[in-house]
Amino acid sequence: MDNYPLLNIFWTMLELFLWILWFFLLFKIITDIFRSHDMGGWAKAGWMILVILLPLIGVLVYVIARGRGMGERDIAQAQKADAAFKAYIRDAAGTEPGEGAGAAPPGRSHVEDLAKLADLKASGAISEEEYQKAKDKLLV
Repeated sequence: MDNYPLLNIFWTMLELFLWILWFFLLFKIITDIFRSHDMGGWAKAGWMILVILLPLIGVLVYVIARGRGMGERDIAQAQKADAAFKAYIRDAAGTEPGEGAGAAPPGRSHVEDLAKLADLKASGAISEEEYQKAKDKLLV
């Protein structure tokens, strides 16, 4: 350790960090090339050849030329994933968009829900306090 000064350790750590950062950017660009629907096959092949054969220049040119579109595709992907997640939650909860928190799922009434709550309370599955909270939530 005596032959390797502290400043060299920091310099090596910076180089390692920048190397890892560049690899993340490279993989992000490669996935964006394949995800992009506005490019044809030859354009995708050209970008891949440029990014692989001249990696530093290829990555820099891609970010300059298509960086805005890359961001827009990321946003669209995130919105699609969010919409799919919300649809899954609605399916799992059995509610339709626009219904209130206390609304009964389609095809069920509050009477059925109250009867099920009463059965749960009678069987001892829920306490009196839980029954009252659930009943109040349904009747709101």
